[in-house]
Amino acid sequence: METIRIKYLSDEIERLRYIDGKSDWIDLRASERVTFKRGEFKLIPLGIAMELPKGYEAHVVPRSSTFKNYGLIQTNSCGVIDGSYCGDRDMWHVPMYATRDITVEKNDRICQFRIEKNQPRIEFVECDSLGNKDRGGFGTTGKQ
Repeated sequence: METIRIKYLSDEIERLRYIDGKSDWIDLRASERVTFKRGEFKLIPLGIAMELPKGYEAHVVPRSSTFKNYGLIQTNSCGVIDGSYCGDRDMWHVPMYATRDITVEKNDRICQFRIEKNQPRIEFVECDSLGNKDRGGFGTTGKQ
C-alpha cells in the first residue's frame, strides 16, 4: 500500500477518503465558495497540499456529474500534478470554464484524482521502417 502525506489548508472541508470497492478515484472538494458567470474561467481551490509517493504523479479530472450539475468544463482536460509539487503551500486547484452562471459551494465534490506511476525512462531509436502492416494512417479505421 502506498502512503500519501496530506496537509489540509482548510478546516472546513471533509477529509479525503478511499472508498474501497466503489472506485479507485478519490473525490476532491472545493475549499471555498466560487461563483462563475457564463464564459468565465477560474481556479477552484481544493484546500489540500500533498506529498505523493516517490515515482508517482496525480491525474485530476472532473467527476462524471460535474458538467451536468455545474456546467463546468476543466480547461486542461486532465491535470497532471508531478511529485515536485509538494510544499506546504502548494495547494491543488482545478481550472474550470463556466458554460452557465453557477456557484460552487464550499465542500462540493467538483473533481477527482488518482495516482499513476511516472513514465519509465525511454529512448527513441530512429529507423527507416517499422516493419509493420499499415492501417491507413488515421484513427482505428484508417479513414480521414
